[in-house]
Amino acid sequence: MTRNGIMLARTVLIGLTVAVGLLSTAHSQQALRTEPTSRVVTLRGELTADELGLTELFEEASPSVAYITSVALRRDFFRLNVMEIPSGTGSGFVWDDRGNIVTNFHVIRGAHRAEVTLADGSTWEASLVGTAQEKDLAVLHIEAPRSQLHPIRIGTSFDLRVGQTVLAIGNPFGYDHTLTSGIVSAIGREIVSTDGVPIRDVIQTDAAINPGNSGGPLLDSAGRLIGVNTAIVSPSGSYAGVGFAIPVDTVNWVVPQLIAYGKVRRPDLGVELAADHIVRRSGIEGAVVIGVEPGSSAEAAGVRPAYRDRRGRVMVGDIIIAVDGEPVRSGGELGLTLEKYAVGDVVTVTVNRDGRDVEKRITLGASR
Repeated sequence: MTRNGIMLARTVLIGLTVAVGLLSTAHSQQALRTEPTSRVVTLRGELTADELGLTELFEEASPSVAYITSVALRRDFFRLNVMEIPSGTGSGFVWDDRGNIVTNFHVIRGAHRAEVTLADGSTWEASLVGTAQEKDLAVLHIEAPRSQLHPIRIGTSFDLRVGQTVLAIGNPFGYDHTLTSGIVSAIGREIVSTDGVPIRDVIQTDAAINPGNSGGPLLDSAGRLIGVNTAIVSPSGSYAGVGFAIPVDTVNWVVPQLIAYGKVRRPDLGVELAADHIVRRSGIEGAVVIGVEPGSSAEAAGVRPAYRDRRGRVMVGDIIIAVDGEPVRSGGELGLTLEKYAVGDVVTVTVNRDGRDVEKRITLGASR
């Protein structure tokens, strides 16, 4: 036999030996196999009091939470056809049994129309009732029957304490009715709304708030609304442990006005103010008056707006620097200060005129 023949014979012999060994092992394992049976389940006890409380709270509050889809119009670049495309999603909640739904302004900003999906899965075309961009709040309306509407319970935010348990329900990344929990991390924070006006007394929380949670409710341990989730601080755009909610005391003041008037009607001095960014560039601190409404209390009090001198140069008029002794550093702050008053109240307004502080008594009117 040649050398190649010997090597071939050895290879065949080794292969046969391995095959016989595998068959023998397979037969041995087959003999050891039994009928498939599941592992015995270890029974657990009752839910803890904390767990039971959370589950009951979620079951009670989740029917009030809605899923908001905003739709925008876009024109096809090549065919010039106008089409509808989804422009964003967010959360909201049922305010009352008349079909009013509260969400964030930025959730529906720029939308051609919006749809609201309730907890039972039904989807409704929504109409816009009113917006308060400076508070990042909006109210939509749907024609759903009362039997499908479950208004959320309203709480208070003025008495919140750091360390309280809070819960957020929303639709992060489109996963509807997601519950996260945390604590009140801080109170009295200030964030800037989409139109540049500060929102004061904002609640800071470490409850996970992700894209899609915007407009959803922040609840206390009693299941009451204490805030509307609105923003996060995150380099990546996702949850990083710092979230903010508009306090319910603000919401409970703004939403009824949006339902009644379509906008917030604030007490008003009857003056027109220069834009804050222009005032800041000029190095002026305060609210700069550039116009006075005819027939207003401000006109009667002698408030002086900006004017032109003989050479046609624009001269600064009165600069509002305080209301009833509370300092005013910008037009935005003036608006926030006046929110504490009602139409018809008389306030003492301190203005700086040509370097001198002058006080004016002005009766507040209603903003137009």
